[in-house]
Amino acid sequence: MKIHYISREKYKEKHTVSFINELKDNYKSFYLVPEGGANSLAIKGTEEILDDENHDYICCPVGTGGTISGIINSSQSQMKILGFPAMKGNDDLLTNIESWTNEKNWYIINNYHFGGYAKITKELIDFIMDFNFNQKIPLDVIYTSKMMYGIIDLIKKDYFPRKSSILAIHTGGIQGNIGMNDRYNLNLPHYF
Repeated sequence: MKIHYISREKYKEKHTVSFINELKDNYKSFYLVPEGGANSLAIKGTEEILDDENHDYICCPVGTGGTISGIINSSQSQMKILGFPAMKGNDDLLTNIESWTNEKNWYIINNYHFGGYAKITKELIDFIMDFNFNQKIPLDVIYTSKMMYGIIDLIKKDYFPRKSSILAIHTGGIQGNIGMNDRYNLNLPHYF
């Protein structure tokens, strides 16, 4: 693999026709993997995540919207799919999900991004450490920890009716905690 670095300004153009054409001119034959890996093939793959069990709520961390879109497509219509974005202000997110799905049983919960993508707070770090200690389940600092924090907070606020069945999708990513540990001198769990 060869890595070709681009500026932040150029990165903002990643979805434009001119940027894609420049890639074609420079690299001729290539396969473009979209940011987050979300495309029609990815959606097809994430449709296989759910089993046949019935749940009232299915909760999923959200980046580009690919994983939640597959879950929405394979869910039963009475299920409520809740997405917890790791970013704030992602204007493309709703458009992406709407373009990949036909169901209307999903909701985006925007209150638990902790400042945005890869942003952390002491409160989030403490939550990850406590959750790992008490549940023996490591959470990544980017996605799943924010969702789990949100689910537990919503339970405390009586968002979910009593006796609801809630399925939380853990999307992995705990290997990313290694870099966060190095960068911020933390001790986040990074293995199962």
